[in-house]
Amino acid sequence: MNTSGTGAAAQERPVPAEHLPLRPLWLCRRCGQPWPCGRARLALVAEYRDNTVGLFVYLAGLLYEAIEDLHRLNPSAAGNVTDLFDRFLGWPARHRGGAGSTTPR
Repeated sequence: MNTSGTGAAAQERPVPAEHLPLRPLWLCRRCGQPWPCGRARLALVAEYRDNTVGLFVYLAGLLYEAIEDLHRLNPSAAGNVTDLFDRFLGWPARHRGGAGSTTPR
């Protein structure tokens, strides 16, 4: 397994087992919160600390899968795609530019 945080192998690394998504519901297996939950986010930020683009690419792929899974479960109530976008891709942007961020812009 690639531990440098770059390349295709980095995009395949899972969040630590305790906070993985339960698919197709996209809830955290451990705490039941919408995934990525707070602990999963912390783990992802740590894992991709040197590869912000890789984090966004990884999460964008999961967003696509989540939209498909949730739509397949209930096409009439698949949820607001804007909310899912924010859930998967909004938080890293806020974390990166937020107060106390250690990630350079």
